Amino acid sequence: MSLIPWEPPLAGDEFAHLVGALERLRTTFRFKADELDAAGMQARIGASTMSIGGLLKHLAANEDYMFKVKFRGEPMGDPWTVNGWHDDNDWEFNSAVDDTPEELYAWWDGAVERSRATLQAAIADGGLDQPAHITWPDGQHASLRRLVCDLIEEYGRHTGHADLIRESIDGRVGEDPPDGWHPVGAKTSQPA
Repeated sequence: MSLIPWEPPLAGDEFAHLVGALERLRTTFRFKADELDAAGMQARIGASTMSIGGLLKHLAANEDYMFKVKFRGEPMGDPWTVNGWHDDNDWEFNSAVDDTPEELYAWWDGAVERSRATLQAAIADGGLDQPAHITWPDGQHASLRRLVCDLIEEYGRHTGHADLIRESIDGRVGEDPPDGWHPVGAKTSQPA
């Protein structure tokens, strides 16, 4: 077992390594996104239209889409359908500007908790080889392993984006949070 809670095991089984890699990326992403106000959530760099708020909403939707829709075959449902979710790749990024930091953190934190619970139950019920609901055009079902790997890839890409955006906001850099770090949420202004 690692002394750092978000560090993957040095030697473990396949499940421990896959989940460890995913958890490390989730933690690094959440650290990069933590303690921002509305202006920080909407900050962009260069010609990119990506913001940390958009990334939080996008990754939260991906968590639910991966395990509810692709794995279980259920509709997307709440909290997404009540806040205007559309099945297109730009909706989360474009609509996040209308959301508060508190909403964005709550959606991401909630989606990750739901995903963790679904994944743990699925592993106990059939392991990584079990077929997911989603099928390819040839009728072949993806495995749960494939979905976990896809989510790792999604986080890898967007954690890099968040790293660059966050550095431009306040200079926060680094691969890992400091020892003892826990998510705080939205930055609030302090009375003068």
